[in-house]
Amino acid sequence: MSIEDLMGAVSTLEGALGKAFLAERVVMRGQDLHHELGKKDWLSVFMYAITGKEFTENQIRYLNFMWVATSYPDAAIWPNQVTALAATARSTPSLSLVAGLAVSEARLYGRKPDRRAMDFFYRAAKKIDEGEALEQVIEAEVAQRKVVFGYGRPLVRLDERVAHTLNVISELGLDEGRYFKLALDVHRYLKKTRGLSLNIAAISASTMADMGLSTEEYQLFLTLVFVAGMVPCYLDAKRRKEGSFFPVTCDGIAYCGPPERVW
Repeated sequence: MSIEDLMGAVSTLEGALGKAFLAERVVMRGQDLHHELGKKDWLSVFMYAITGKEFTENQIRYLNFMWVATSYPDAAIWPNQVTALAATARSTPSLSLVAGLAVSEARLYGRKPDRRAMDFFYRAAKKIDEGEALEQVIEAEVAQRKVVFGYGRPLVRLDERVAHTLNVISELGLDEGRYFKLALDVHRYLKKTRGLSLNIAAISASTMADMGLSTEEYQLFLTLVFVAGMVPCYLDAKRRKEGSFFPVTCDGIAYCGPPERVW
């Protein structure tokens, strides 16, 4: 950005996707927030804000299920742990939930693997269109990245959400998409060659790709996906004695730094 660009932005606020005309109306992506979007459910408005697109009733039902199915009220789960730790320190609800959501973008278990799973499906489909065999695409991915995001699971081999989600996809008629079928083909190959099963990231990423989302839009949709499960963790830790969530004694810390010193 040049100095001219910076100077041109001084005391100026421009927005291409929305504007609040106070005491008159509010516009989001060309639609009136209260008169047009106000007739829709919150998730439909959220998706419209992200993509500028309208989604079918069955697609919205599926997206809602994705959020519900990921709402684990267990403080042992890493993002929820952060929320509970904030609560036991008597932080506010907003700060506690935002702290948990921030670490949900982790490379191992959070938004980054989800985004990379979708990116893989887009790249794989493109290579197949160019004439490569699926097996070649998968082996090249493993050789380059050592992993195919969306397959296997860090702690356990079985993802309990998969069966429920596959049933919902079938019931809602969302099982004929190209990327969803590609995800299943990849699963069959990796299961046969490496004993790896698809996890929820592959299913979610492929079905969202079939809905036309970009990786950026997909990550935006997933940003709040854990929040309903975090709330019980916050409340439970807040109702207990302050500082009583996962306290650690000094003896319980494996310290490898400099020895104790006298100042």
